[in-house]
Amino acid sequence: MSYVDELEPLIRLEQELRQTIALSLAEERGQPHVGAPTEEQLLAADEAIAAWAEEVDFEQDMRAFRPLTPLQTLLAQHLGICERIFDIRDRRLS
Repeated sequence: MSYVDELEPLIRLEQELRQTIALSLAEERGQPHVGAPTEEQLLAADEAIAAWAEEVDFEQDMRAFRPLTPLQTLLAQHLGICERIFDIRDRRLS
């Protein structure tokens, strides 16, 4: 049995979620998408991801009071994966 780094599937999942977020944002904006998202769409996804992470850091858990939209669900999943990746990397450095 070959060795598989536990980070590899998480990093792959993070990238897939990033692309899904980009396509979801494009769809919300009425932009057509064919296949993989464009660089512009990926940049928009990165901005949404950063804004979501900042919002989660500064606000109370508003998710407890209102349902999440499909995009917010994707953003929350992405943040969770990123936190797991960070924890694994941090554990390796200690």
